Amino acid sequence: MLPIDPTKKISFTRHICDGDLVIVYERHDNMKAIKVCQGSVLQNRFGVFKHSDWIGKPFGSKVFSNKNGFVYLLAPTPELWTLVLSHRTQILYIADISFVIMYLEIVPGCMVLESGTGSGSLTTSLARAVAPTGHVHTFDFHEQRAASAREDFEKTGLSSLVTVGVRDIQGEGFPDEFSGLADSVFLDLPQPWLAIPSAGKMLKPDGVLCSFSPCIEQVQRACDSLRSNFTDLKTFEILLRTYEVREVKMDYSQGDETKPGSILPCKRPQRAIEGSNDQDKLSSQTVMARPCSEAKGHTGYLTFARLKCLS
Repeated sequence: MLPIDPTKKISFTRHICDGDLVIVYERHDNMKAIKVCQGSVLQNRFGVFKHSDWIGKPFGSKVFSNKNGFVYLLAPTPELWTLVLSHRTQILYIADISFVIMYLEIVPGCMVLESGTGSGSLTTSLARAVAPTGHVHTFDFHEQRAASAREDFEKTGLSSLVTVGVRDIQGEGFPDEFSGLADSVFLDLPQPWLAIPSAGKMLKPDGVLCSFSPCIEQVQRACDSLRSNFTDLKTFEILLRTYEVREVKMDYSQGDETKPGSILPCKRPQRAIEGSNDQDKLSSQTVMARPCSEAKGHTGYLTFARLKCLS
């Protein structure tokens, strides 16, 4: 196992420096990761932005282009990185990630084993959770994916907290050097039941394992394998529903004032009109919330189990 240097910590520098990675925020559905380079420029529909103008500004700054357009420069947090990273594989999103970290009981100083690495979405959040003295050892059987993940962890400043290995965990299991040392194990594999016996050997007594699978048949086979050495089996499906909050105009003209009639969108406050008291009684503005018409559905099943303590 590689020694952990306690002096190497995740960077929380709040001012942008030459060579830093920033998340350029144009709007909620349009963000991109850019490396700051003295002398470089960013061109988009809002104009030309000089990187030299960014250096020295705090993360979160609003910066302007030559056309007086603007963007925001945000720090590459794991949440934002999940939204902008290159998708080499299907990734885990924020709702699943937060649930995984809580149920795996990951805290600073933990050692976590992960397979497979994929695009590194979960790995990035795991690294922040174990910082500054813990470590994440993640494995992928695909050499090019592993190399790309290493490059991403260098960009985001997490290379001191994450070690990426190339290994077929389903076929070979985890390296023996981690036997009995892992606080938790995460599996994102097509056949997790093949890796569960090895994962059990890696965990400390009372350690926790999580397996992510998109199909319930995979969950059933994984649970059959878990029952021999694990206890407290639980499976969850995380469904995320967001709400739209906006100002609307309530029209009471079709019924009693206590029972709203139609709901009309209100893009801006209505101007007061003299002598409009009667109309004011028939309509008013209010803030309403309703579920978004488009909601993310099923991503996968999360199965958790705790290693049995042998007396």
